[in-house]
Order: sequence, then C-alpha cells, then structure tokens
Amino acid sequence: MKVQVEELSPIEKKLSIEVDTARVAEELTRAYSALGQQVKLPGFRQGKVPRRILEQRFRDRVEDDVIQRVVQSAWLQAVRDHKVEAVAPPQVTQNSGLKPNAPFSFEARVEVKPRVEARDYQGLALTRADSQVADSDVNDRVEQLRQNLARLDPIEDRDTAQAGDFATVDYEATVEGKEFAGSKAEGVTVELAPGELVESNVAALEGAKVGETRELDYTFPADYRVEDVKGKVAHFKFHVKGLKKKVIPELNDEFAKETNQAQSIDELRTKIRADLEQGKKTQALNQEREALIKALIEKNPFDVPRAMVERTIDQMLDTRLRAMQRMGMDPRRLNLDFSRLREDLREEALQEVRGALLFEAIAVKENISSSDEDIEKKIAELAEEAKQPVDMVRKFFKDAEQRQGLSLRLREEKTIEFLKGQAKYS
Repeated sequence: MKVQVEELSPIEKKLSIEVDTARVAEELTRAYSALGQQVKLPGFRQGKVPRRILEQRFRDRVEDDVIQRVVQSAWLQAVRDHKVEAVAPPQVTQNSGLKPNAPFSFEARVEVKPRVEARDYQGLALTRADSQVADSDVNDRVEQLRQNLARLDPIEDRDTAQAGDFATVDYEATVEGKEFAGSKAEGVTVELAPGELVESNVAALEGAKVGETRELDYTFPADYRVEDVKGKVAHFKFHVKGLKKKVIPELNDEFAKETNQAQSIDELRTKIRADLEQGKKTQALNQEREALIKALIEKNPFDVPRAMVERTIDQMLDTRLRAMQRMGMDPRRLNLDFSRLREDLREEALQEVRGALLFEAIAVKENISSSDEDIEKKIAELAEEAKQPVDMVRKFFKDAEQRQGLSLRLREEKTIEFLKGQAKYS
C-alpha cells in the first residue's frame, strides 16, 4: 500500500492512498463468495451460483461495499503507520473506482490533533478566588430548609383572603372564547402574591371570600410552553374553595431531625457549613481553572478541529441532561431546541478544548505525570465523597479506558497546581 500525507493546515491533512491489486482482488473474492452463499437464483442451487452471474446482477452493490471496506481498512492502517493523530473519520474526496487488474486509489481529508507548543505560561496574572463561607451563608441555607419544610394549614378564623395566603381554587379559562390544553383544573393551590399566574401566583384574589368566584384577564408569556396560547390574553374564572397559611418550622432540634441531616440544630449548622465550604472550594477551583485557560489562550492562540469541539459539546449536553434527570425533570418533555443549545455551548466548548490541549502540552514539557500511587489516592477520595466502599470504586477503574481517563484527569490537576504555583496573584 502506498501512502502520501500532505499537511493542509495545522488541523487538517490529506491522505493519498493506493491499495495494491492483489488486496482489492482478495476483497472482491471474499465479497462474491459471501454473496453466493446468501442469494437464491432460478436454475442454481444455493451456494452454487457462478461468480460471472453474480457480477452481472450485483456488481454495483458488491463494488460499493468493497470500496467502503477497503477505504476503512486502508485508512486505519495509513494513520497508524504514519502516526497521523486523526480526531474524526475521514472525508473521502475522490476515488478511482474498481478496475480489473488495477490498484484502487483514493484521497481523504482528515482533521488531526494540533501540535501545541505552549509558551509564556509561567507567571500568569491571576485573581485568587474567594472560598470563604460566611455565617450569613449558613443562615440563608437553614432558612431555605425551613421554607422547604413549611406546611400549609387551613385558616379557620376568617374566610376572606389576604396577601400571603394560599388558596385552594377551581379554575377555567378561555383564549379567544375557546378552551385550550390545561384550561381547567380543580383543587389547585395558588399563592396570593405578586408574580406570574403560570407560576401559581394570583395576587388578584386578595379580598375574595371562600365560595366567591373572581374573573381576570392574563397575558401568557411569549415563550410559554403551550404553543396555542403563548403571548395571548386568556380570560380566567377562579372559584375560591378554601384558604391556607404557611407554617414554618421553629428553629430547634426537632426541625433539624426533620431535615434527615442531623439530630440537633448545631449539628445541622456544622454539616451545612461543611457542604458550603466544599461547594465554594469546588467553585473556586473551577474559577481558577477557567482563568488559567483564558490567560493561556491569550498567550497561545491556535485553531482546533471542529470534531473535537463537537464531541465536547456532546459531553456538555449529556452532563446537563443527566443533571435535569437527577432533579426529576424529563428532558423529552421540555421541548428543548438542541440546535440552539449546541450553538450556545460552542464558545465554551472551544475554550475547553484549547485549555485541555494547552494543559497537556505543558504537562509534557514539564514532565508532569500521574503515578499509580496518585491514582489509588484519588480512588480513595472518590469513594469517600460517594460514600462507597473503596474496593467497589477501584473495581470500576480497573477498566483500562476508565483508568486512563482518571490518570489524564490527575495529570491535568497537577499541571494546574504547577501553573498556580508559578502565577502572580493580585
């Protein structure tokens, strides 16, 4: 096999490949032999159809299949033999077709991993990220828990709705005199507070009595999920069936137990502070990493293959969709515009790819690597964070691909620490 590699740009190469006649003939023989075992033709026993008959009837189909197989195997061999760091399948621009007793040739363009030579990465100007947790942060989280555990009790000493009450209502609505999806409901709880009706806020019910029906007009948001009513004015009728008030738990040990996180209020505050500190630490690390990437890119601009950016966008989308599922949301029901989401993530993905390549180049230049000891230490940390047995986490990382991924992650973390140690903080 003859191969010629031409560099079109730092991120793209052209491969001109010629596959020898014998190899093409061997692939054709194999293809017709397999076909002959499958087809049934009048006058011939299965598996006994002469090749010349098969060629007459199936030549185009067989040759298309053979070309695909030859291109695939030849391309893989070429990039391996010539150490072409391809990051995506090739785009075949032309081929010679299959000709009797002749070699097969084709040309393919392929995106390649750029060779990055990192410069000026010592002494980067950075701002130290704040990771301190204030008492007010803890108090805010405790108050949030109290609000989450609040209950709604019936109001029995009055029958007139006041601001801040919750009302149990039946409602019906029309748009342009017609009903629409979700235009009727019974036993719905709404809050008498300013805000959007679609978020169950109906301040207009203030002053209404139990048993009273009130009518109002409401303009749906322009981006409302129901296509038929978005941006349109609806006429609502609310029938008030009952009133409730929010009762917030007292700040005591009983409340702490109710959260299922602690047995006392002091223990709860301690746990909340630890969680907030971990979150702040992670946030600070992410901010410092992002700042390093921006500073490095400014001093080391370079192009990256589109395929690497698209893969990173795929990973980002997958992470966001999984987060939605963990929060109990079904992404399939949200009518997400994935084309728009991909474009919104493109700049972030481009920065991420450049950053990863720069960290890798610096690690190579500074001889930074991760050892088996580093990996074992990280596995223990991951097990503690996930509250899982170390052996179970270690078993997961026995997979070669997973272990390699963890090793690269640790190498990047070490590289970031090296850069932070060399940086100038303000």
